[in-house]
Amino acid sequence: MNKIKNIAVLGSTGSIGTQTLEVISENPGLFRAYAITAQNSADLLIEQALQFNPAHVVICNEEKYQQVKQTLAHTSIQVHCGAEAIKEIVTHPEIDTVLTAMVGFAGLEPTIEAIKAGKEIALANKETLVVAGDLITDLARKHHVSILPVDSEHSAIFQCLVGEQYDEIEKLILTASGGPFRGKTADVLTNVTRKEALKHPNWVMGAKITIDSATLMNKGLEVIEAKWLFNVNVDQIEVIVHPQSIVHSLVQFRDGSLKAQMGLPDMKLPIQYALGHPQRIANNYKRFSFLDYPSLSFEQPDLKTFRNLALCFDALKQGGNMPCIVNAANEVAVAGFLKDETGFLQMSDIIETCMTKMPYIAAPTMQDYLNTDKETRILAQNLIKQMPLKAVTI
Repeated sequence: MNKIKNIAVLGSTGSIGTQTLEVISENPGLFRAYAITAQNSADLLIEQALQFNPAHVVICNEEKYQQVKQTLAHTSIQVHCGAEAIKEIVTHPEIDTVLTAMVGFAGLEPTIEAIKAGKEIALANKETLVVAGDLITDLARKHHVSILPVDSEHSAIFQCLVGEQYDEIEKLILTASGGPFRGKTADVLTNVTRKEALKHPNWVMGAKITIDSATLMNKGLEVIEAKWLFNVNVDQIEVIVHPQSIVHSLVQFRDGSLKAQMGLPDMKLPIQYALGHPQRIANNYKRFSFLDYPSLSFEQPDLKTFRNLALCFDALKQGGNMPCIVNAANEVAVAGFLKDETGFLQMSDIIETCMTKMPYIAAPTMQDYLNTDKETRILAQNLIKQMPLKAVTI
């Protein structure tokens, strides 16, 4: 790299966002945090702004705008407010790469605007491709924009495909840790608490993605994302549970050979790979040793107990706006679970009911996606209110 790459970090106060800023700080001669954004975490956003001195800061929550603006008034940082400001910032001519780490559906429209502006996309917001994969991939082709995956599984597949032809892919194998409840029965999961579900065995992540990992919804969303990132069919994607999280994913080619990408579970590695691509950047991160992991195990996921993964495969097979329905219903269900308003297994019930009750659209437009998301959220909220709570809460 000859020029310092200007990065816009959307969702800089979340787990991926904070680790992205760590990668940037470790490579000051390669990257600059040109713009950072947050939804609500004003205090941390201010702290990041003072440390990294970005040109632009956006706080979505209008109630916290004055706090951020006044605290940064003595700096040269321009402070903006609202979702529309994020959509404008990503088009700034100085920005080279937009790392989208916003949570959920909120990441869709900023990503679209960034692609239209010709920005390279480092994609950590999997919901963007889950909701509107056809629209996003078409736009990326039209504007000659690269979408570089940040999720560890998709980064692994991407790395395995370097130098390979996509039409030689026979199968993509996504690995899953199995989450904190691997091997548990439905009877046990009925009484799972929020506190228990937030204890992931291998990864440190935000609350929403941690719950998604516990239900295997995160893996289901990754299945849908993989279809669009790598242009494969649903029957070419397999999920295997790998509790140690060392093999991040594999590619099987048409000659039967397999490639796997391996490493310790550290999200800074795929973040760094996406920001530095096509170069690999030297670092002093802890190295993997086979002697520390003499046994790596693999097993089939339990699709009957963890129904979310099966529901995502069903949604991908149906196509159209069905993945959008699944995503919206899941976001509402997870929020309800985190507020102790619904039980762990009831989240799957809510999603499945929304899939059956929401109108199906085979070839949705952008407006169809927006309407589907809004209407599904309303339905899911009503379902939470109607369902008797079946959980032990703390």
